[in-house]
Amino acid sequence: MIAAAGLNWVRLPLPFWAIEKYADEPFLERVSWTYFLKAIEWARKYGIRINLDFHALPGSQNGWNHSGKLGQINFLNGVMGVANAQRALDYIRILAEFISQPEYKDVVPFFGIVNEPRSGDAYPASAIQAFYAEAYRIIRNAGGQGAGNGPFISIHEAFQGLANFADFLTGADRLALDSHPYLAFGAMTADPVESFVTVPCTTWGNLFSDSLNTFGMTTAGEWSHAINDCGLYLNAVGRGTRYEGTFESTVAIGSCDTWNDYASWTQATKDALKQFSMSSMDALQNWFFWTWRIGESSATGKVMTPFWSYKLALQEGWAPTDPREAAGQCSRLGVDIGSFSGTLQSWQVGGAGAGTIPTLDTYPWPPASIGGAEGAAAVAALPVYTRTGDIVTLPGPTFSSAPTAGVGNGWANAADTTPMAVPIAGCTYPDPWDALSAVAPACATAGTAGAVKREAAPAPAPTAMP
Repeated sequence: MIAAAGLNWVRLPLPFWAIEKYADEPFLERVSWTYFLKAIEWARKYGIRINLDFHALPGSQNGWNHSGKLGQINFLNGVMGVANAQRALDYIRILAEFISQPEYKDVVPFFGIVNEPRSGDAYPASAIQAFYAEAYRIIRNAGGQGAGNGPFISIHEAFQGLANFADFLTGADRLALDSHPYLAFGAMTADPVESFVTVPCTTWGNLFSDSLNTFGMTTAGEWSHAINDCGLYLNAVGRGTRYEGTFESTVAIGSCDTWNDYASWTQATKDALKQFSMSSMDALQNWFFWTWRIGESSATGKVMTPFWSYKLALQEGWAPTDPREAAGQCSRLGVDIGSFSGTLQSWQVGGAGAGTIPTLDTYPWPPASIGGAEGAAAVAALPVYTRTGDIVTLPGPTFSSAPTAGVGNGWANAADTTPMAVPIAGCTYPDPWDALSAVAPACATAGTAGAVKREAAPAPAPTAMP
């Protein structure tokens, strides 16, 4: 149905526990990986490409429930901030090695390496940029340099705004910038759907056009049809909604009953919502809707978060049956969203000059400061893991009979033999999910005997000029 809807990509979220978990982490290890392998098979069958989205990182990169745990941010923040980032980089490496194999690289040619890192609130932008730079080195080391070698690397703008990344790692080989524009989590209003039709064009259009022209490939990795935050459990179970004034310290605007009951929507509401949908598509240009399907409630038999289901929108008529209908929507509404020529520079797509990055060395790993530890000396006093662990690889699919094609061995670059970062034997670390006020163990700080700090991964040579 996805291909029949005129969609040619899917963005698949994957948590770190698809690879492994530590003993006291309450996740199902590797279960999601088996479904990811099924998704690869389905995508290959129907001509769909996959944007692999690394959605949940050790310690939580944003403190939201979809990062693994609601509450503290312990990635690049607090006592375990560097150690959790070490784990995350290893998992990025493992995923990059798998999808860079010839059996998968054409089906999974896009890799979003951190979903919605919450810089500013918990850690400085410079910290996540240093993390991005190190992840870039690691991924290019795994898959190689130039078009066809490893995936596009997608980085989220970390809530700093697209414009603030305009000159980040200029010259990088196939680096994409991601942003998630939503109306649902901002100021609430009781205005009718008709009043929102031009909002994507006036609010987002020029931002995305400008980023395409300055940074390069830019995507909206998430958006939805939501004009408010109504929807069953949208903000997590039991947390209420901004619209009804039951989420944190918000003021009630109205009831969500009507917005949750799409069967009661008038045709005029559906028509206006379809216009809003097409405005969003046109303004964002390269986009991934969140999400394809919301399951039906066992209590009502209906979807109770209707703004967020693309499948339901197609079924009920508030999304276009062919997304190409959206082309030129903003112009038809009288809104100029700027222009993009449609052609990226050669180095931006892995061609001549790709990988010539004058600023790469200005982003060392680990970063000079993280949340709660400002300055190199403070960062050096934090606990780290040691690089003595066995390399973890991910398996390919299994078949009931002998396959006619290879499934790979999980590792694209046989020369990539650096051990994994693991806890130092005999050293007791703070809880990596609850360490903001913990005491750093002396046995695990950088420079302690037996602790090996991660050095920056080597970057491959740039693609030669013709």
